[in-house]
Amino acid sequence: MTACTRRTREAGQASPLYVFVVASLLFLALAFFAVGQAGATRNGAQSAADAAALAAARESRDNVDLTIGNLADLLDGALIPTLYGCGASHYYAGQNDAEVDSCTPLFDGRWGFTVQVTSLNPVGDTVLPGTEDRYAKSTATAVVVPVCSFEPADDDDSPSPGALECEGDLLDLDPAKLPDMSDLFEVRLAED
Repeated sequence: MTACTRRTREAGQASPLYVFVVASLLFLALAFFAVGQAGATRNGAQSAADAAALAAARESRDNVDLTIGNLADLLDGALIPTLYGCGASHYYAGQNDAEVDSCTPLFDGRWGFTVQVTSLNPVGDTVLPGTEDRYAKSTATAVVVPVCSFEPADDDDSPSPGALECEGDLLDLDPAKLPDMSDLFEVRLAED
């Protein structure tokens, strides 16, 4: 009879331990969900910053009035346009559920823009306190870089002022029909 009584008492001892383990696992799962939700908000803000910076640099590039006189200086980096490009950044940040905090041209010898954004949507309610009013912030830099180089004509009497070398191809310039800026320069994200 003692064996039967002993089993009954021991069987009830494991229940609180099981409840504690299950509750702990549930809390950990909810905490991992909160971390994932914060990561998704951060990734969305970074996408918005990338799109806004690329749009600012592209707008600046596309607004340059290309002439024979400024072509060589643009391609070798001696002339960095100071055209405003931040108008498009606000649109693209908004399309990615963020707002632009700042949009500034680069002053380090490169042609481009740095954009900082804040997400419009907070991380939200989670098991971690204080996340309901936390917003993600991200920064991105985009630069305009030449894909061609200018080779001046050897002869001053030549009808062409020179040639463009673009990815191994040599193209004679026609002063009456200059290429588009998008053919001469590409816009890309910078690492910093």
